[in-house]
Amino acid sequence: MRVPVAFGQYVPVDSPVHALDPRTKMGLVAAFTFSLFLMHGLIGLALAGVLVAATVRISHVPWRIALRGTKAVMLILVITLAAHALRWNPATVSLVRLGPLAIDGPGLLTGIFFSARIVLLVVGTSLLTLTTSPVALTDGLERLMRPLERLHFPASEVAMMLTIALRFIPTTAQEAEKILVAQTARGARFDEGGPIRRAKAFGPVLVPLFVNLFRRADDLATAMESRCYRGGVGRTRLHESVMRTADWAVLCLGSIALIALGLVL
Repeated sequence: MRVPVAFGQYVPVDSPVHALDPRTKMGLVAAFTFSLFLMHGLIGLALAGVLVAATVRISHVPWRIALRGTKAVMLILVITLAAHALRWNPATVSLVRLGPLAIDGPGLLTGIFFSARIVLLVVGTSLLTLTTSPVALTDGLERLMRPLERLHFPASEVAMMLTIALRFIPTTAQEAEKILVAQTARGARFDEGGPIRRAKAFGPVLVPLFVNLFRRADDLATAMESRCYRGGVGRTRLHESVMRTADWAVLCLGSIALIALGLVL
């Protein structure tokens, strides 16, 4: 059985986005996140959506992979939309009314705004791991935190832990999908009964999932010890990460444009 690429897993293709330095992409993701929370209108979100769509297009990442992360927050999107759109015994004019419940027009627009912002945040930030290899991501994080080493901060170890944590997100999702398929083939049903029954049905999934994760973590620790990993002291790199003029230009101009977009719209 062919297992699809999990959310956040690196997609090795040749594109201008992949060629950027990891620190440039981290800075742009930070500026994009800050800009999203500054926006207070649907026009700004629409322009941000156009920027995200253009970036996905330039990165050559398939849309089905870029949008895979939205499946994980689908419940949050539904709750966000319902929390703003639904009204109990509304006194104003409603779009749809069902007994004491009704959908309020301004509330619906507010729910759409916050839901769209969550989708853009998920898709935009996932492009960082989709277009950056784990090795490059570790190197970029370590170089960003290197000034803290003067304060005896273990930058190399923390960068390695963060990268492993990010790398285990798609691994966990992929492992859970395999177990769900296997349990479904054995007759397990996860879509029947109430919430309590459905939660109990996931017991046979969680137990082997955590067992496999602990086994992977133990194998990873053994592999790192066998390769004499001792942190960042004395380590050398095959490819040195260097911020080129193009990286600085994209970082500065892109960050300024994103923050200005958030302030204006």
